[in-house]
Order: sequence, then structure tokens, then C-alpha cells
Amino acid sequence: MDLRLNGRVALITGADSGIGWNTAKLLLAEGAKVAVTDLDADELTKAAKGLDAAEDRLVAFPADVTDADSLAELHQQVKEAFGPIDILVQSAGVTGAQGKFHEIDEEGWLSTLDIDLMGPVRVLREFIADLRTGGWGRVVLLASEDGVQPYDDEIPYCAAKAGVLALAKGLSRTYAREGLLVDAVSPAFIHTPMTDAMMTKRSEERGVSFDDAIESFLDEERPYMELKRRGEPEEVAAVIAFLCSDKASFVNGSNYRVDSGSVATF
Repeated sequence: MDLRLNGRVALITGADSGIGWNTAKLLLAEGAKVAVTDLDADELTKAAKGLDAAEDRLVAFPADVTDADSLAELHQQVKEAFGPIDILVQSAGVTGAQGKFHEIDEEGWLSTLDIDLMGPVRVLREFIADLRTGGWGRVVLLASEDGVQPYDDEIPYCAAKAGVLALAKGLSRTYAREGLLVDAVSPAFIHTPMTDAMMTKRSEERGVSFDDAIESFLDEERPYMELKRRGEPEEVAAVIAFLCSDKASFVNGSNYRVDSGSVATF
């Protein structure tokens, strides 16, 4: 793709693996300068080495999306390295508390919402001034199919992702006339460490192989995923990269589903 991102500065949260890491790789290939962040410093360092980019194009700083002071420090570090950001890809998140509604306590709800909904809010609050500078900006928030098609064993996550969709839509109405476009991307069952952990747990609980766990999950829990496989993170990253570019200059307030048809409606 020729996305004309030369000279743009991007910040990607949740970038030590999966969708975030693959997005960083693609934006670097398209000419952007990229700052990556995640919670675990050691994992982030290894991930950054894997991106194999020059120091003047890539920096990595650990940060915690549940801690405003940590995000303020991240902001200062990114500014010193690259100046203000033009692009924010908010990918950090967790599955959070799982189980039926009556099995999840208040702490399970609060911890999930704190990371998956308030995390994006805090990141945006910290960096929104950068993104409003210069008359051009892009925000892509990672939501999920769960935001519009909730599942009964992970309702806190579903509620958080529905909130992310509302956040993206609301911001898109606030800032578009300043040149800042805001969109969401909603993946479904992507090949990431998060779904690896889910399938490992399923295989152990059922006494079946990892591959059998994936097959049964697709048949029983995600019957509308017509391609009958997990998505690959680079398939999501390609959509994110498009939304970060001038090629998406008339796209605003959208929710792009990358879900193999998993959401059972149009």
C-alpha cells in the first residue's frame, strides 16, 4: 500500500504483540515514525527489537493505561523523541472478568471497565491536544464484535467495547472539522495471545487438542464466522493502517468489522 505516511508520528498502545505489534510493523513500512507502548517493559523491548527499525523511526516506552501519571510520562517521552503525535491507535485491552452475570463480582466489572473503557479515555485525554494540532489527525480505537453482539460469558468486556464504539462516534462528531478523524475497528477471534489463552483453557477443560478447541469454538460459539478460522493480526492491521492514512480522508465515525461475518446482521 502507498498510504503516504512519511513524516507522520504514530502512537500505538498494546503493541507488544498481536494487532498492535502488526499495526506498528505496517505503519513503519509505510513511512511513519512509531512509538509503541505496553505494560510489561521486558516484553515491549523484545517486541520492539522484532520490528527491526532504526532508532530515529521507532521508540518503545512502557506505560499503564490505568494510570494517568504513567500516561503523562509516556507523553513527555514521545514528545522528546518525535514531537506531537498525528496518529493514535488504541489497542491496549484485556478479556477481563468472565462467567455468567451472577458469577462476576463488582471488582471484576470495575477492573475490566477500567482497562477496556477508561483506558482509551485516559489515553485520549492525555494526547488529544497533540492530535488537534496541525489540522490533520487520525484516531483508531480497537473495539470488538462483542460491542454489538454481546456474549453471555463476558458481559463486562462486551459493555466496555460498546462504550468504545460510542466513544469513537462521539469524538468523530467533535473534532472532524478540525481535521481529526476518529474511527473504530472491531475484530473477531483473531490469532493473538488473548485468544491463545482462551483456547488453551478450553482445550484443558474439554480434554481435547488446541486445534479441536478452536474448531469446536467456531462451530458452537461463532457460527457466523464463515471462513471457519481465526483471523490473523496482520489482516486487522491492514484495515487500521488504511484508516490512519489520507486514503481514508472521507471516513469518519465508522466501525469497520474485521470478523469473517461473525456479527449476524448488517
